[in-house]
Amino acid sequence: MKKLLFLCICIGFTFTSNSQTEDKKWNIGLHSGVTQYNGDLGRDWYKTNSTMYAFGGISVSRYLGKLFDANLLLSKGTIGYNNGTTAGFKSDFNAASINLRFNMVAPEYIIRPYAFAGVGAILFDNQLNFHQEKYDYILPSAGAGINFRLSPVIMLNLQETFMFSNKDRRDGVDNGTTKFKDKDSYLSHMVGLTFNLGSSKDSDNDGVSDKKDNCPETPAGVVVDKKGCPLDKDNDGVYDYLDNCPEQSGPQALNGCPDADADGVADINDRCPNQAGKVSLKGCPDADNDGVADIDDKCANTKSGTRVDANGCPMDSDNDGVMDDMDRCPNVAGIIALKGCPDSDGDGVADMDDLCPKTKGTLANKGCPEIAKADIVRITYIGSKIFFENNSDKLKVASLSQLDELAKILYKYEGASLTIEGHTDSVGADDFNMTLSQKRSDSVKQYLIGKGSADTRLTGIGFGETKPVASNKTTLGKAKNRRVELKTNY
Repeated sequence: MKKLLFLCICIGFTFTSNSQTEDKKWNIGLHSGVTQYNGDLGRDWYKTNSTMYAFGGISVSRYLGKLFDANLLLSKGTIGYNNGTTAGFKSDFNAASINLRFNMVAPEYIIRPYAFAGVGAILFDNQLNFHQEKYDYILPSAGAGINFRLSPVIMLNLQETFMFSNKDRRDGVDNGTTKFKDKDSYLSHMVGLTFNLGSSKDSDNDGVSDKKDNCPETPAGVVVDKKGCPLDKDNDGVYDYLDNCPEQSGPQALNGCPDADADGVADINDRCPNQAGKVSLKGCPDADNDGVADIDDKCANTKSGTRVDANGCPMDSDNDGVMDDMDRCPNVAGIIALKGCPDSDGDGVADMDDLCPKTKGTLANKGCPEIAKADIVRITYIGSKIFFENNSDKLKVASLSQLDELAKILYKYEGASLTIEGHTDSVGADDFNMTLSQKRSDSVKQYLIGKGSADTRLTGIGFGETKPVASNKTTLGKAKNRRVELKTNY
């Protein structure tokens, strides 16, 4: 039990000698050293040839702040005096003191000098017998020391402690004075090792505790500074591990890389770093806005909106010598004179405009051949031989053979169209005649359709009695006015 109590006393003694941090707030230490006496019999302080007695101790301390620690110091050993000529004394002791220590530098320094002051008591007895005559108060204890950090946990401690007693009796001489300077006092020279206790929380495992970490969510494996934040060598606000250019300052939007021409493309990716350009063209300008960078554009002045190839030149998809933006037929090779369109029959009319693309014709006839005069005459004659039942749109049988011949002529001229005009004499009401003439022209049209003529090539118009060619006052004149006229055109 006595040994256990002594161990606790020694732990307290070393409390003054260790450097704690906010993370490791508790500290214990093991110490040893020698004591020297100063009193009525003489003064041994700092005399290497005088009486020295050994002691041991332990300390327990508590971190209070960057510069202050509180400590409990417990020690056990021998105190005495013997100069070899006069009477001396020697006594075992157990001591305890509570001290407040002021560290002169912050915990991160490897060497930390300090000063301290406190109060305590000394029991002059080998046994722990607390009779009043066996213990004196230490009023005050004071001193200084220095800590050397050997590792984050272990410190080497050197300390000088002055203990001023409230009594003047342990050396066997009591001069009866109440003056402080006449009381017994002691000095201890101490060396020891102290150990920081406690664990610090480090959520991101970067070696900086959360209490000191300004960036507690740093990804694993990233190198950090003393404040726990990733390094930023170029001080551009972009951490090195995210910075594509850690040695050069640049904006965050470009991952820390500079942009000399301020075009939004980092210099390391900019094909034209000294000319502002388009992001889509890797920072190069495009003067004609054709989507090809000027440095690649072999036709740098292409008209806006023109389709271009990879070289920036107007595109000619069908390789006919006519650029697509001028080519009416960009997907089919054609003739330059016809704006890139083909002319299958070689009549100078592009196929897309040629009503008769397989038959050589004329421009006037939209690529179709001229209708032979004989056929024109025949068509006119056929028109004069088309007859209807009286007051009816029903074709007479004699007219059918004429219309069959007309259908054959129309077949020869595939691009030609035919206008069928119906006329009447003045007999009967005007409205009746107009309707009758329209029905008769439609009858001719339908018959021709039935013979293979396209509906789109045929137009039937009724004029009634509005366009007479002879007098309606005579029988002969009326007969001439009752007619069908056929007109061809392209």
